[in-house]
Amino acid sequence: MRGEGTYGEISTVTVHMRRLREKIEAAPSNPRHIETVWGMGYRFVD
Repeated sequence: MRGEGTYGEISTVTVHMRRLREKIEAAPSNPRHIETVWGMGYRFVD
């Protein structure tokens, strides 16, 4: 049962980050401000 909630939470974060990129990035498919750090999460780049 523990694994079921984990997948949903990760998916929720991914969706929120995608929507945030759509709002602040000129080209959301090629982000310059919010980068994905594989295995860690996300980071903001000035």
